[in-house]
Amino acid sequence: MVSVGPELISPRSARVSAARRLAKRNFRGKERLFLAEGPQAVREAAAHRTGDAATLVELFTTPEAAERYADIVGAARDAGARVHLASDEVVADISTTVTPQGLVGVCRFLDTPFEEILAARPRLVAVLAHVRDPGNAGTVLRCADAAGADAVVLTDASVDLYNPKAVRASVGSHFHLPVAVGVPVERAVTGLRDAGVRLLAADGAGDRDLDEELDKGTMGGPTAWIFGNEAWGLPEETRALADAVVRVPIHGKAESLNLATAAAVCLYASARAQRAAGGSRSVTEN
Repeated sequence: MVSVGPELISPRSARVSAARRLAKRNFRGKERLFLAEGPQAVREAAAHRTGDAATLVELFTTPEAAERYADIVGAARDAGARVHLASDEVVADISTTVTPQGLVGVCRFLDTPFEEILAARPRLVAVLAHVRDPGNAGTVLRCADAAGADAVVLTDASVDLYNPKAVRASVGSHFHLPVAVGVPVERAVTGLRDAGVRLLAADGAGDRDLDEELDKGTMGGPTAWIFGNEAWGLPEETRALADAVVRVPIHGKAESLNLATAAAVCLYASARAQRAAGGSRSVTEN
């Protein structure tokens, strides 16, 4: 049995109320805290630190989850988080999912200043410009993480990084790579270009073909992909800022690819090209 604090019986508890409010963006921004739900996200949060500060500050767990995920609860406690053994009703009240998994963590914001990302001289970056769907944003973050990207940048017109749907869709990737938020598109493009990064806009109507770019060997250098809004893509003024506008070829009869799928294809294409050029992008090769 994991040793935790007293059981929180009432959903009206002050701590429960404070955690529940984090489902709303204005409260997240004010407190600079967000919710991470489920064993994978909580495990990653417990292992993450920003400087000397632990990312996970509180954990609400049902008795059943505390037994099932004793290692995660122990890691949370070791990280200095306040662990609360709570009733199923309390955890369901805090959770934003239909079927809670019994673990809800309260975490500190972990976005990275854009200048720090530039100073690290990134080789592969995903830029989300005007992306509004939190599930798509979280999935692109997960794809970028899987492809070995060095950072993700969300523009000032994009969805909140800490929206519960975005956090769930990233499946823990929020805690794996630097993410800058609220960066104007022009600033993102100028900063990355000055850092020696080539800017590629992903657009189904692009005049460059991804396969042809790979065949020509033009994608082995530092690259940032700009991905646009789910419904209308990238506006002309954003496409004009890029060094090239690239389309993913459609070889079958599908009308198009959704945002997350296109992002995965583009990011993995760059990762493969960069490996071929001598720069490893796979953790198994490091």
